Amino acid sequence: MFEKEYDVVVVGGGHAGAEAAAASANMGSKTLLVTMNLQTIGQMSCNPAMGGIAKGQIVREIDALGGMSGIVTDKSAIQFKMLNKSKGPAMWSPRAQNDRMRFAEEWRLALEATPNVDFYQEMVSGLLVEKNRVVGVRSSLGIDIKCRAVILTNGTFLNGLIHIGEKQFGGGRAGEKAATGITEQLSDFGFESGRMKTGTPPRVDGRSLDYSKMILQPGDEKPEKFSYLDTPVLQEQRDCHMTHTSELVHDLLREGFDRSPMFNGRIKSIGPRYCPSIEDKIHRFADKDAHQIFVEPEGWHTVEVYVNGFSTSLPEDVQYKALKSVVGFENVKFFRPGYAIEYDYFPPTQLKHTLETKLVENLYFAGQINGTTGYEEAASQGLMAGINAHLKINEEETFILKRDEAYIGVLIDDLITKGTEEPYRMFTSRAEYRTLLRQDNADLRLTPRSYELGLAGKERLEKMEEKQKNSNRFIEFFRKTSFTPEEVNPILEEVSSSPVKQADKMFKVFSRPKITMEHMRRLNAVSDFIAKNEFDAEVLEQTEIQVKYSGYIAKEKTNADKLLRLENIKIPDDFDYGKLKSLSYEAREKLESIRPVTISQASRISGVSPADISVLLVFLGR
Repeated sequence: MFEKEYDVVVVGGGHAGAEAAAASANMGSKTLLVTMNLQTIGQMSCNPAMGGIAKGQIVREIDALGGMSGIVTDKSAIQFKMLNKSKGPAMWSPRAQNDRMRFAEEWRLALEATPNVDFYQEMVSGLLVEKNRVVGVRSSLGIDIKCRAVILTNGTFLNGLIHIGEKQFGGGRAGEKAATGITEQLSDFGFESGRMKTGTPPRVDGRSLDYSKMILQPGDEKPEKFSYLDTPVLQEQRDCHMTHTSELVHDLLREGFDRSPMFNGRIKSIGPRYCPSIEDKIHRFADKDAHQIFVEPEGWHTVEVYVNGFSTSLPEDVQYKALKSVVGFENVKFFRPGYAIEYDYFPPTQLKHTLETKLVENLYFAGQINGTTGYEEAASQGLMAGINAHLKINEEETFILKRDEAYIGVLIDDLITKGTEEPYRMFTSRAEYRTLLRQDNADLRLTPRSYELGLAGKERLEKMEEKQKNSNRFIEFFRKTSFTPEEVNPILEEVSSSPVKQADKMFKVFSRPKITMEHMRRLNAVSDFIAKNEFDAEVLEQTEIQVKYSGYIAKEKTNADKLLRLENIKIPDDFDYGKLKSLSYEAREKLESIRPVTISQASRISGVSPADISVLLVFLGR
């Protein structure tokens, strides 16, 4: 069946696998996507949404790099919101509700339209390895498929175990079997593995809910989108709703705690700290008498509804009884109960920054196998693994994003340098340079680099260059053009800002708090300049941010440049930390295990102190 050798084999068809296959194929590698079910490629296993706090920035970065997640999201969106709009632009985070069925369909169609992608439906039960280099995969039917690189994106399927109350059964997702064989083989190679847990809420029949008792949660009046390309903008949107639990609901849930796998010891692994189950929330936040429940439609035409905030592994009868006591859910009908799932993962300190494993050459891990949680985190890892697998087998330079270049860089550096013992989720607070890593400028940051790789097309580059050129021209206009006190003071008075006594450059007044682009457009010179140049909304937004936050942006760039000096100090691959007796025992142990590539990476390892870094710098002659 497989006489030829593939360049890349991607195992798993979730968000990581789909992006990995698309990236390697679009760069020119002959790619085979092997998955247990071709009907679930790109499936939203949990909530029907993309983006959110920091996650939206990641989707924009994926798009800027030539990935597909932003395009697929825009084509299947049913609602769009820009979160945190009341805060500074570093915190603005796009989020879309999606039609679950259309999302998976768009991914399948996109991959089928990619010439270098082949498909095969079967379980991969093992790897073919020769002299510590992967040379193929073996299917459960015993078929050997030869290749030059393998990307494992197994999600929650590796020895997956589903829990509903006291019942437990093998599975990687509701209705789908678990994957076996790979963990055991990797352990034989010397890999360390662990177990993690995640969960999902019940799905219910929207026709059985009383929305009149809930709080309406509409999308933005002027919805944006994710992709920088000309994908469709939503013309109409579906509403979400919000309701709350109560003390009665909590009491009903507590009745089942003795049968909860979380509390009776059946589940021993750690779940996501920032997306806890409803029973975990009640247990950890006992002082709270209510928790928010978001009622999210699963698509344009389906009646299925996702009950966000009610993730649970309690017995199904307890779930049903408690949910019926939530306002608006009095007559609820279940499509299926919520459940928890335990699965194998591999601590990501066993990887290089390219996501290639340290123990087996040309073997890459991406997604939940690395201990992350979330579609967006998985998709970004898949993209980076796909890029680097192609580059490695073609003996080209690796592609690594630094912490000041992208949230994707922060994500991967955190995983490789610090590891994780609980499902890792991205937040804006994890990025020390978040003023530089905004959702609005992902194209300016990353598209030129991706174009050099041959992944981002010319259309992307030209759109980015046009946006940058227009923004720079508009910023220069504000720097050179003067205003008069007579035209500006009425605007300043409106926002309770001190009046000016003499003419000055527009850049200066625009930099003031509370002064927006809408205010500036009331000045004739500004409105005429916009009309003459036909600037679009993206250019106006980019210009406003660059002007108003120029001081903060410059400061962060300076700090990033200082750190870059440490990033440029390389540590030899065969460096012997054992001979440095001045290092603490913990530092020696951690450095020997993780083997950082640079002094900067070494400084971020937990347990490595500034004194240890000084020792390294002295020894390296710096």
